[in-house]
Amino acid sequence: MNYKELASIVDTAAAEANAVEQLSQSKEFTVDEAYEIQKEAINFRYDRNEQFIGVKLGFTSKAKMEQMGVHDMIWGILTDAMLYENGATLPLSKFIHPRAEPEICFRTSKALPAELTLETAPDYIDGVAAAIEIIDSRYKNFKFSLEDVIADNCSSSGLVIGAWHPVDTPVNHLAIQMEFDGKEVAAGNSNAILGNPWESVVAAARLTAQYGQEVPAGSLIMAGAATAAVFLESGKKVVAKVEGLGEVNFLPQ
Repeated sequence: MNYKELASIVDTAAAEANAVEQLSQSKEFTVDEAYEIQKEAINFRYDRNEQFIGVKLGFTSKAKMEQMGVHDMIWGILTDAMLYENGATLPLSKFIHPRAEPEICFRTSKALPAELTLETAPDYIDGVAAAIEIIDSRYKNFKFSLEDVIADNCSSSGLVIGAWHPVDTPVNHLAIQMEFDGKEVAAGNSNAILGNPWESVVAAARLTAQYGQEVPAGSLIMAGAATAAVFLESGKKVVAKVEGLGEVNFLPQ
């Protein structure tokens, strides 16, 4: 299988903001092969001088796992080209059909080992923040199989991070809201993220090690969605509020 050729399809779709058919419609591939395609797609980004800044977790809710018929999370790479300043204007022309999700983000204080526990995970983290992830599948109609979405870097497209808080700031049982121009469009609880957002750090260490991806000090870990994703609307300010962690916002334009 030519991983690079398949990776080029989703990379070009992302670069040109032009949706394509699912890769699996023309070529059958496994989850492990999907991660090989993802790796090649990220290499195209590195060739354009983008830099690794972290990883994101997907399928971090039991309902989503059941919906997709899987029993584990998926993960994708974050690069510096995806990161927007808190309060920034987000150019919608760079995306196909973007959606926003309110999340919690962790920052590593040292390289993640292959194995972590809930007890040891805080030893590798130096900050936690409210965040918004912008997901944007490169596939037509935002439809995909498990293998397709992994190959497409788990729809990773953008992120905005709020103010950093100490590692011992509580992240369990936090109310989370997202508003468009002051109107609530999504609400949930941080425990929707694997029952405990710290589980995402544990999962990130295990999954990245499984596929040979290093996560050095200073990396971001987007823990996963606490609510459903909502399509962005031009001119409507997006604000995510996380109890105890403050707010984060951007303006899609």
